[in-house]
Amino acid sequence: MAGNSARRGAIRKPGSKKGPTVGSGGQRRKSLEGKGPTPKAADRPNHKAYKSANKTAATGSRPARSAPPRRTKASSEMVAGRNSVLEALRTDIPASTLYVASRIDSDDRVREVIKLAGERGIPMLEAPRTELDRLTDGAVHQGLALQVPAYSYAHPGDLLDPERPGVPVIVALDGITDPRNLGAIIRSVAAFGGHGVLVPARRSVGMTASAWKTSAGAAARIPVAQATNLTRALLDYRKQGFFIVGLDMDGDVELPQLALADQALVIVVGSEGKGLSRLVRETCDQIVSIPMSSAVESLNAGMAVGVTMYEVARARRV
Repeated sequence: MAGNSARRGAIRKPGSKKGPTVGSGGQRRKSLEGKGPTPKAADRPNHKAYKSANKTAATGSRPARSAPPRRTKASSEMVAGRNSVLEALRTDIPASTLYVASRIDSDDRVREVIKLAGERGIPMLEAPRTELDRLTDGAVHQGLALQVPAYSYAHPGDLLDPERPGVPVIVALDGITDPRNLGAIIRSVAAFGGHGVLVPARRSVGMTASAWKTSAGAAARIPVAQATNLTRALLDYRKQGFFIVGLDMDGDVELPQLALADQALVIVVGSEGKGLSRLVRETCDQIVSIPMSSAVESLNAGMAVGVTMYEVARARRV
């Protein structure tokens, strides 16, 4: 006999048959019907907005709204790699911690790094290579990483030092993003008697380890100030008796004919690609160009500041 339906003791339980049962059409149509619009959050008893509204009604005060957490920039920088760490220590870059990989293969560079760090009293920590990978964000560290603390910027007003000899010269950066340019500018300012460097807080390079290295130690002697608004800072300098001179290839006067060289100056340099921004250009008392051969279109910011600082220093000695 086919199947087990006639087997003794076999009983089909009610409702076990697959497929729709008699009279189920109305039930399925009802299940497909919409339940209307979703109630507002304040009308749903289990929602936090409902509970908050009831609490407000009971206390008569509006609950404080917590502000979203602010994302901040990293407070330190990691210099990775044996050559980079060694150069950083040789140029006296400020450092807070030296990380050395466990069981590192020592060579002359590693031995000199450990010697320089010990002489400067920099704490040295032994760390697994996996930890160094995490600290350096996957960079090629070769078992060495140096933590550089965040730079402490001066206030723009701090560059007005009446006790410093000579007529003050300040260099301001407008849109410079290469840290090597900043380091070269600091070095030129130190070489030709400048009083400081001013950088904007936004859309500008900061004092990174690369800037420290390029300055060749000059960053330890020349203060770098940070301005929230560059144009406003330039106007404040003007109120203090400074003349604002902008560097641009389409200047009104060439650098050798600069009549303001013996005055208190703020020299503003823009990026090589975009030059001075509109507001900064309108703030300048004079736009100065550097005469060059027609074969060269422009100089980078570091070289332009070096040439200008030299010419200003030469004119003041005449």
